[in-house]
Amino acid sequence: MADLKPKTVDEFIDISPQESQEVMIKLKKLIEATEPNAESGISWNVPIYKYNGILAGFSLAKKHVSFGIDSLTEEMRKILEEKGYKTGKKTIQIKFDQDIPTEEFKQLIKAQAKLNNI
Repeated sequence: MADLKPKTVDEFIDISPQESQEVMIKLKKLIEATEPNAESGISWNVPIYKYNGILAGFSLAKKHVSFGIDSLTEEMRKILEEKGYKTGKKTIQIKFDQDIPTEEFKQLIKAQAKLNNI
């Protein structure tokens, strides 16, 4: 994957390891369904969605996909950690065998879109 430079989110997913693709496809669909006006692209060599600024993005690690969003609050971090997700300052790790916390991610995407409109 290091030699290939994907130009689209779909290309990024296609050249990623098979075990990671399902999580990334679900994230892509969730972001696009939650904020249909977001523009997808590759920035910093990872999929990024923009809507009046950066909305959200994700990247691939060895054993998880990292979902990044600036609207991650301490309260939401605790909710996600109680459900078994590891969080960083603005990231949530989704292991390849974990389901995506759809409702929480929708809330985060909507909150970020709202912040980007201010």
